[in-house]
Amino acid sequence: MKNITDVFFDLDHTLWDFDRNSALAFKAIFELNAIEVSYDNFLEVYSPINFTYWKWYREERVTKAQLRYGRFKKTFDALGVKITDDIIDKLSEDYIEYLPNNNYLFDHAVDILSYLTTKYKLHIITNGFEEVQTKKLVNSKIDHYFKSVITSEAAGVKKPHHKIFEMALGDSGATSATSVMIGDTYEADIIGAQNVGMKAICFNYHKLDIPDDTIFIDSLAEIRNYL
Repeated sequence: MKNITDVFFDLDHTLWDFDRNSALAFKAIFELNAIEVSYDNFLEVYSPINFTYWKWYREERVTKAQLRYGRFKKTFDALGVKITDDIIDKLSEDYIEYLPNNNYLFDHAVDILSYLTTKYKLHIITNGFEEVQTKKLVNSKIDHYFKSVITSEAAGVKKPHHKIFEMALGDSGATSATSVMIGDTYEADIIGAQNVGMKAICFNYHKLDIPDDTIFIDSLAEIRNYL
């Protein structure tokens, strides 16, 4: 990729190892709240439900509050576990509090950021909740790499909506023609970026089928092949 000046990253599932860190958060809050359910069994059921709720959240089909409650409620229901709304609300609050406490990054994340920051301006565009995304960046000690961080809550819309990308470009002073987006979600990160004229690289963490004309990588180290 030539004439690139600015590189925009998604955070969760792209740099920040969400699944690993999330599992550790669940272990902690289940112990804290004496939940007598195997968190491994819980996660097996929760993960696809959470994935669906985030898709609905991007599509404005559920609110933030509905996402935070519904993903827990549906998981416990699917497991046949009776649990009160008060406990679900407590777990939801504890999860958000504990999630940034573990900050494992994907392999090569720091190396590639150190490499890129000598050549480009780096930025974050994330649909994650405002109150935890900054903590993740700071606690994982990668916040200093980024010139700007745009969250969906600050933008008022979520990826793939064009306005969040346009806001990110405006805040960073970048142009779409000289920018590239790197993220794991084809619909939100890749299509969203391309729709405003940005180039895009899909970190195919989920091992999903994506169109053949999409630039994709299986390891963050492969970014060097393009930038």
